Amino acid sequence: MAESLSVSGTTKKEKYESLLPQIKALIEGETDFIANLSNIMSALKFGMDFFWVGVYHVKENELVLGPFQGPVACTRIGLGKGVCGTAWKEKKTIIVEDVDQFPGHIACSSLSKSEIVIPAFDKKGNVILILDVDSKHLATFDETDKFYLEQVMTIISKCAN
Repeated sequence: MAESLSVSGTTKKEKYESLLPQIKALIEGETDFIANLSNIMSALKFGMDFFWVGVYHVKENELVLGPFQGPVACTRIGLGKGVCGTAWKEKKTIIVEDVDQFPGHIACSSLSKSEIVIPAFDKKGNVILILDVDSKHLATFDETDKFYLEQVMTIISKCAN
């Protein structure tokens, strides 16, 4: 299956492969976790042209909004609630082609139509962060996004540990 080209003439895979070294370079030598997350979210937003991208930190029994790029967002999400809370509970990446079809979806923005959510883990295998990426289009995310965004979360996990 051939991957479609973006307006710039590059494939999604090529955009990610260009972006990963940039993300690594952005955080090299910087020890502040929030600064690193902020720059990574900006790199993802503008490098991939996402509608919304951000992280939620696991704090006690909730996900709490962290650095993000895009419209205002939900501040707190419970375990098992919405796509982010479900990815946290199940400890796995979730791709949602149509958010209106996801049971219990939390609509922070009515403009969001599809979503991918990826957990990051500490050294003990506990979820410490959730990356949430939204699109204004249906069925935007696929296995290519999953593969590369999980690599981004591995980078983030190393910064956190």
